[in-house]
Amino acid sequence: MSKDNLSDKTKYIRLYEVLKERIISGIYPCGSKLPSKRILSEESNISLVSVEHSLDLLIDEGYIEARERRGYYVIYRETDGFAGQNILLEIPETNISVSTDEVDLFPISVYAKTMRKVLSEYNEQIFTRCPAEGSVKLRQAIAGYLGRSRNIRVSYERIVIGSGSEYLYGLVLQMLGNERRYAIEKPSYEKIEQVYNVHNIYPEGLPLRKGGIDSQALASTKADVLHVSPFRSYPTGITASATKRAEYINWSGTNDRLIIEDDFESEFSALTKPEDTVFALSPYDNVIYINSFSKTIAPSLRIGYMILPEKLIELFKEKVGFYSCTVPSFDQFVLAEFIEHGEFERHINRVRRYKRKNKN
Repeated sequence: MSKDNLSDKTKYIRLYEVLKERIISGIYPCGSKLPSKRILSEESNISLVSVEHSLDLLIDEGYIEARERRGYYVIYRETDGFAGQNILLEIPETNISVSTDEVDLFPISVYAKTMRKVLSEYNEQIFTRCPAEGSVKLRQAIAGYLGRSRNIRVSYERIVIGSGSEYLYGLVLQMLGNERRYAIEKPSYEKIEQVYNVHNIYPEGLPLRKGGIDSQALASTKADVLHVSPFRSYPTGITASATKRAEYINWSGTNDRLIIEDDFESEFSALTKPEDTVFALSPYDNVIYINSFSKTIAPSLRIGYMILPEKLIELFKEKVGFYSCTVPSFDQFVLAEFIEHGEFERHINRVRRYKRKNKN
């Protein structure tokens, strides 16, 4: 790890990426000890403080653990969960209340200013009907944001706009049909199961443990579609570990299986880097990614989006492409302006800085 290799990005992020890649590739296998902080500092030509930041990220995401007076050890296993023992402990089904902190809300002054701009500059465009998948302008803006900030690089043609996550769940179920077998987290956000039931689908509940879905339950399920919320699953607040996300991906790699990834709220992670999504980590074209702006901007803004795998685009058009987009063009233009001019990312970064500062 030379100084030149660390020049393109913030140095501790680059070191984090190098160590993460070595862990995933098996250079540092599970149970092995990482080089000391001093050695990493000397090899990378960065400060001890920056090395500690890198290691903290790896700890937060479940790749390593710190052992007192012994150093840092790898705990990531790509094949965990299908070899037998499940070392994660059962947790009680606690209820975590959903609250909207004032700091989370998008500044109303910026919202009002952008609305006025759209009204004055877009003129009759706000009355036009946008495509069924949503405004091209908004879909392009979202694609750009995801590429810059979430390590998700997709063309806008794969993005579909809809009036919130619950509406998009319904579209996905109509597209895939009730011939498939579905599984969800247990417990999970109650509206997920309610949407399934409305479509005469009764998903299997797979129990959550400390780091994600119980490994034995996942290995034995007969489902071929897995609906997960890897970041702070509601109501338990559980975030899937790096090992568990790899387990989900491995599970999905056979028998034409699919993952529905509900990524609500992960932009507001207190980590100093965005959470890794299953969509970005998976080498397969089989993850349907769903997110919305109801947490990142305001609960009243019923705008969500999903990213379809390439192989499902034609099926989407065939099964549900006749629906009109449920989000007004005006709202889509306003949101596109937020994103294109950096207001959305500035807001996200402001909230994340606040949460890091006030973490515990």
